[in-house]
Amino acid sequence: MPLHVPPAPAPALRCVLAALGSPTAVREAPTPALRSVQGPLSPELPLPVHVLDQIVPSGSAPYTRLTGWRFLIRSGERAVAAAETMLTPDGWTFSHFFEGPYLSSTERALRQAESMRTPFQPRLLSVPELYMLTLWLHGDTDADAGTGTPRPTDVLVPLAPAPPGIAAHRPHRVADLLPVMTLRLTPAPLLGSPA
Repeated sequence: MPLHVPPAPAPALRCVLAALGSPTAVREAPTPALRSVQGPLSPELPLPVHVLDQIVPSGSAPYTRLTGWRFLIRSGERAVAAAETMLTPDGWTFSHFFEGPYLSSTERALRQAESMRTPFQPRLLSVPELYMLTLWLHGDTDADAGTGTPRPTDVLVPLAPAPPGIAAHRPHRVADLLPVMTLRLTPAPLLGSPA
């Protein structure tokens, strides 16, 4: 079932295109792959980036907020970097280019999601408390991609590298993964202290 990739806000796309057209922005980017590319570059697969500010106990609705849009930067058939935008009081602005393991992991998770039978709207969900990034497959394909919280039946696919005890690229329903994430944050009792 194809994914329903939401369109990015036009100003977010324009600022990424402007950055790609700026020799200074590309040359100063900490992305050797982007700097070494010969030929045209194109931003593709825009994904809204939401942050889960605090992992809440099971039974409570998680609170997320939109922090930006991420675009995969392609040269031909290959993603060579990603570009991130952020929302400021003056509107959307280019934030930075980057590369690294999340780039290929995002592509792998998107291919995985394409093979699922259920239609989804793909988003990225960052969990700073665990240094974790997931592909969030939202069940409402017509929803505003900039709003909403993960529903219990939505699917999260942890991207590699995932935190210890959470397998990368294994899809989990939100209702199943949130309790595991909560346990990862619960400090272990001190030796000799009552449980």
